Amino acid sequence: MELKLGKFLIGKTLKTDELKNEKFNVFWGLPILSSDAISSVAYAGEAILLILISTMGAASYKYMFYATLCIVTLMFILVFSYRQTIDSYPDGGGSYIVAKDNLGTVPGLVAGAALSIDYVLTVAVSTCAGTAAITSAVPSLIQHKVPITIFLIIIMTIGNLRGIRESSRIFGVPTYIFIFAVIGMILYGIIKVHVFGYTPVAQYAIPQGTGHMSIGLFLTAFASGCTALTGIEAVSNGIPNFKEPSQKNAKVVLELLALTIFFVFGGLSYLATLYHAVPRADVTVVAQISAQVFGKNFFFYLIQITTAIILIMAANTAYSGLPLLLALMAKDGFVPRQFAKRGKRLGFSNGIILISVFSCILVIAFKGDTNLLLPLYAVGVFISFTLSQSGMFLKWVRSKEGAWRHKAFINGLGVIVSFGTALIIGVTRFRHGAWIVCIVVPALVLLMIKIKHHYTVVAEQLKLNVDQRPKEINFEEQKRYVILPIDTLNKAFLKALNYARTISDEIIVFHVSVDDAATAKLLKRWEEYNVGIPIIIKKSPYRNIVTPLVKFIESEEYAAGPRDTVTVIMPQFVVGKWWGNILHNQTALFIKTMLLKRRNIAMITVPYIIQE
Repeated sequence: MELKLGKFLIGKTLKTDELKNEKFNVFWGLPILSSDAISSVAYAGEAILLILISTMGAASYKYMFYATLCIVTLMFILVFSYRQTIDSYPDGGGSYIVAKDNLGTVPGLVAGAALSIDYVLTVAVSTCAGTAAITSAVPSLIQHKVPITIFLIIIMTIGNLRGIRESSRIFGVPTYIFIFAVIGMILYGIIKVHVFGYTPVAQYAIPQGTGHMSIGLFLTAFASGCTALTGIEAVSNGIPNFKEPSQKNAKVVLELLALTIFFVFGGLSYLATLYHAVPRADVTVVAQISAQVFGKNFFFYLIQITTAIILIMAANTAYSGLPLLLALMAKDGFVPRQFAKRGKRLGFSNGIILISVFSCILVIAFKGDTNLLLPLYAVGVFISFTLSQSGMFLKWVRSKEGAWRHKAFINGLGVIVSFGTALIIGVTRFRHGAWIVCIVVPALVLLMIKIKHHYTVVAEQLKLNVDQRPKEINFEEQKRYVILPIDTLNKAFLKALNYARTISDEIIVFHVSVDDAATAKLLKRWEEYNVGIPIIIKKSPYRNIVTPLVKFIESEEYAAGPRDTVTVIMPQFVVGKWWGNILHNQTALFIKTMLLKRRNIAMITVPYIIQE
């Protein structure tokens, strides 16, 4: 039943050589790797207004548009910079690989940690924003926003576990619908005012201005709107996911992404200035604009539906980027190596599951509120932007290959603008939650270094030199002892005993008595069945099972010498239902866990299948 359900949800297992068929072209690459940046425009403009409107009132719309122009300019600088990264690093990896190769291991880990945090936040923020779009159209659902958001994350997880090709088709079409629907709304909204002479009237009262524009206020608004740039690096991270020529396809997608953001983000910001949308907790700015442009008709709900879908689909950028990033870091030994293994559908399933779990935790912790999550957002990505551009700048300066001055200038400009933006975001959002990222990034870097150290120590101890050969063992001098722990005389024990007899004549059946009545019952059955092997009983007044066994092995009473082989054989139930393991084998698991730490003991498990 479980296998059938998994096959229905995820699909049949794919062969390794089918990986080449799981890559996407430009048409599908744009919506999958760009959905985060494209969707961010749905709440980036609102985030700018939220900062300005309480202070500037109606004047905030003018400065919102200025902030938008600054962000779009920054985007084009980053796009030109990342084109060079794609040319230089065809295997992907983005900031992590660039920083590690050119700046050193620790800067690379900082970039990897910062990006990892940002990818998780991408899923949480995008799905929360998608839920906000849904509740704007159906206000009665607002009290259920956390369960709705978690349900959306589960749907995204299943879709991505099905593989790259299927996820691109599942999530790609809605992205294109959103792009064309919003562009249509932008064009009609502008024509309605400037051609048909419509005079917009704000749906909600615009707060009265209480102050004047300052550099600090403008920079804070600018920092809030920089969430629109969070998905740009995903294209350079995901080069291996493109069909050949992968680098050329990645650059085309990056350029199309920049043009899409330019038109959609700029257009929505301009509509906000025309229609005077006011940020509210219950209705999004996009919902207010579409209601004024179209009225509460089919097109209004189309915009809300497509906005909700694209915001949810934005999480797909993270699902494409983080698992690949973790796979690269796993190959270098900085994260568990399980993240480098592909799943049944040739995707990095462990990374997909990890991002889903942590995103759900964030949604629950921040009560599904996009505005509470946004202060944590974008800090990490601009840290990674800065490290990536710094690495590329040093690469050109050191190599001096070709037109290196031109390339160094582009990446140097990228360093300046991304570092400046990172400082602005960090300072203006520090008290509102950015401080959490400043703590988590160093903690993750230390954890990665610790994991690498562990793998290095293990590799050193397992390393086999060329001159090392298997030791010659005199089996006449060395005895092979088998200890067979027993709790109950049953078929599982009998199977383990039969196996023990095939490897040694020196068999010791060992019982730890924690209940006199149960021990007496065992001894009675032992005599009835006439097994023919003596049983050793050790009492344990404190009900400890492992300690008496270990003490017996180490005691003089036990005949095994330091060079003798000691094998402990444990019978284990194999049950048909997944939940059956919870009901069985806990004592055996505990014994194995403790004994495996001892150098002179070998463990063998003999399975006994329970038919259900």
